[in-house]
Amino acid sequence: MEALGFPSLNTHTISCSSFLKRTPTKLPYQTNHLSTSRPRTPLYRTHQIRRSATRMQADNEDFELKQMRDMAAAKKRWDALIRDGKVKPLTPREAGYAIQLSNKTLLDVRPSTEHKKAWVKGSTWIPIFDVGDEFDAGTLSRKIMGFTMGGWWSGVPTLSYNNQFLSKVDEKFPKDTDLIVACQKGLRSIAACEVLYNAGYRNLFWVQGGLEAAEEEDLVREGPQPFKFAGIGGVSEFLGWTDQQRAAAAKEGWGYRFMFSARLVGIFLIADALFLGGQQVVHYLQDIRSH
Repeated sequence: MEALGFPSLNTHTISCSSFLKRTPTKLPYQTNHLSTSRPRTPLYRTHQIRRSATRMQADNEDFELKQMRDMAAAKKRWDALIRDGKVKPLTPREAGYAIQLSNKTLLDVRPSTEHKKAWVKGSTWIPIFDVGDEFDAGTLSRKIMGFTMGGWWSGVPTLSYNNQFLSKVDEKFPKDTDLIVACQKGLRSIAACEVLYNAGYRNLFWVQGGLEAAEEEDLVREGPQPFKFAGIGGVSEFLGWTDQQRAAAAKEGWGYRFMFSARLVGIFLIADALFLGGQQVVHYLQDIRSH
């Protein structure tokens, strides 16, 4: 399932025969007076750029449509896992009770960017998706697309499927282990439950809503931030415009709001200073040219 980062399960290899095209031999004295090269005017280049932009937009729309279809198919499979009792849903509070009273293991499948902010004490961390360190053309284009499509605001990085996820789980846990699988919001963890169930694990529990839905008293937390803040980032976190920060501001009062308001004012002041500085540089360059 490529949209979720999984390697495609139905990869077809198409073999095609090579066709040799015979070109007539051209004598040295023969010239083709009809094939004159057309000069590429600025208007021609503009049309080429527009066609390229239209093609890229169409490719992006096809990719998004494929993602929506893959997600809809995956949701049906996940609903069937829960409906058939193959994966048992738990609230964060129920998961906390199960960890404390039954010594069940919590498997944290979040990426490193979220896990380093907050984690459950005693949990095992094996990400099913993580931030890739590859810099090939395909990965780089996906990272650029993700950043321009909202990653700069939300801080959500481009994630790649961890090909060692299942092998690392097999190293640590036998197939009959009671595993409570959790992520930040519940989506990646149910995908991990599907992978684990298909690999032979039968005692699977899914934290519904993820760790973000947990209250501080539900689970024993370690790390510098609350669970609710582990999944936010980017400019929205810096300005305090996420839903989680707004809820915290409503509880903590004006002191919390003032800090983020000061950051917003600081950004406006910096932007204004850069604008005025740019104008001064332009005037200075114009004076140099005039003299």
